[in-house]
Amino acid sequence: MSTGPGAASVPAPAPTTPAVGRASMFSSLKVRNYRLFFAGQVVSNTGTWMQRIAQDWLVLSLTGSSAAVGITTALQFLPMLLFGLYGGVLVDRLPKRPALLFTQSAMALTGLALAALTLSGHVQVWHVYVAAFAVGLATVVDNPARQSFVSEMVGPGQLQNAVSLNSANFQSARLVGPAVAGLMITGVGTGWAFLANGLSFVAPIGGLLLMRTRELHSVDRAPRGKGQLREGLRHVAGRPELIWPIVLVGFIGTFGFNFPVWLTAFADDVFHAGAGAYSLFNTLMAVGSLIGALLAARRGTARFRVLVAAALAFGTVEIVAALAPSYWLFALLMVPIGAFGLTVNVTANTAVQMSTDPAMRGRVMSLFMMVFMGGTPLGAPLVGWVTDTYGARFGFVAGGVVSAAAAAVIGLFLARAGDLRLRLSWHRGPQLRFVPRGSEELTPTA
Repeated sequence: MSTGPGAASVPAPAPTTPAVGRASMFSSLKVRNYRLFFAGQVVSNTGTWMQRIAQDWLVLSLTGSSAAVGITTALQFLPMLLFGLYGGVLVDRLPKRPALLFTQSAMALTGLALAALTLSGHVQVWHVYVAAFAVGLATVVDNPARQSFVSEMVGPGQLQNAVSLNSANFQSARLVGPAVAGLMITGVGTGWAFLANGLSFVAPIGGLLLMRTRELHSVDRAPRGKGQLREGLRHVAGRPELIWPIVLVGFIGTFGFNFPVWLTAFADDVFHAGAGAYSLFNTLMAVGSLIGALLAARRGTARFRVLVAAALAFGTVEIVAALAPSYWLFALLMVPIGAFGLTVNVTANTAVQMSTDPAMRGRVMSLFMMVFMGGTPLGAPLVGWVTDTYGARFGFVAGGVVSAAAAAVIGLFLARAGDLRLRLSWHRGPQLRFVPRGSEELTPTA
């Protein structure tokens, strides 16, 4: 394999998983350990989404500022930007299950502490900032550990399906969590949402404790040593099928996924509809994300053309939504935004995992998550400032333009690097795909 994306010998840069055919949508749930993990995450993810909605609305209520919501989001993801790569090195050295028991317990305690402050009436905005940063610190280890642990539970044959079902799990919780959070905020207050999140971690912790360790797929852990961080970076830099999906999700994560900033502003300032509208926007986006995740679970491969097309569509629909003249049109456009955004995430995640040496997976996935989530501390305050200064519509348009432009530029660059060109064909509908330059393949006309 070539050591650089511009080398003449670069193969077609479409990252693909090994061909395993079209699997059953829920095939990985046949594995007992994964079923326990999946069930625990259903409960915990629902609580997490409740806390996210309550946290954003609490900050907006305390400050009246979209920029403050952006700062909260930035603080939650700042540790990933600062320490994400070191978290990956640590994950490659540690047994994954005990590491997850520790991180899940830490996040539970953070939720309970925030609940106590809010319910007692002593909460201040800096308390929320500290809690967001503490969750971010736990995420530095928790995210790459969870990503890597999936392969240990199900093995390589079911990895594509399990990654997609994890996303479907997360997005299903997004359907329930925001709706319940909206009811709690308007009915009894934000503190009860924080309490529910803290208690929800009982489920994943219990699932981890009930797992049969003998049924896990053995993965050699990296020994302690110098240069392991550089080794992981070199591993990614020399492989186009790893680095370019990571670069693309970096742009989209930094500029296109600032929904706490935009949706609170649209709910409060544009449509004057309150917390219920914010909850509805998140719920409809989760509907689209769930659809995207379930479709991804049926795919046997993670193709570069799907990744680029989904990223381009994601940015384009964001622009359309930002200009939507009515409340209900804006709300309905959250569905395709969720579907395309989830497709980008799952396709890139699966392609990167399947192309990575298992001994390097913690470091590579920490880089993936650092770029995708760690870019938020850079983008969220900027997007919050733009939204406060020029309005919610302008801020949303800007995020969509950056996402679409990144997809187009990276797609065209990779086509040139791999000596490919785009071809529009018609076979049961229009199809846009990469083909080798000079290809004389006949284009079907029917």
